[in-house]
Amino acid sequence: IERMDEVQEIMKSYGMDGEATMRRFMGNTKLYIKLLDMLPADNSIHELDDALSAGDLDKAFEAAHTLKGVAGNLGLSPLYDAVCVIVEPLRKREAMDGYPALFGAVQKEFKNALAMLEALKNYG
Repeated sequence: IERMDEVQEIMKSYGMDGEATMRRFMGNTKLYIKLLDMLPADNSIHELDDALSAGDLDKAFEAAHTLKGVAGNLGLSPLYDAVCVIVEPLRKREAMDGYPALFGAVQKEFKNALAMLEALKNYG
C-alpha cells in the first residue's frame, strides 16, 4: 500500500489522476511502468513535428490523433490535454500560424511525461 501511495504521489505531481489510472491497470504498477516505458519509442511526436514542418496537415492529424490515444490510454492527462488542443484544428485541416506554439506545448508535456516515467522507474 505504501508503494502505491508513493506511485500515485509521483503521478499527482505530474498532474494526472494516479488513482484512476492505476484502477485502469488493476493496481499493477510494474505493468503500467512497462507500458509507459514504451512512450519514448513512440514515433508519433516526431511524425507530428515532421508533418507540421512540411505543412502536411493530413499526416499531422494522424500523428496527433495517435499520440492523443496513447496519452489517453496511459492516463497522461497533461499530455492528452495539450494534444487535444492541436488535434481539433488539425481534424478540420485548418491552416494557421499557431501550430508551432501548440506543438511546443505538446513537446513540453511529452518531456514532463518522460520525466515522470524516470521518477517512477527510479522509485521502483
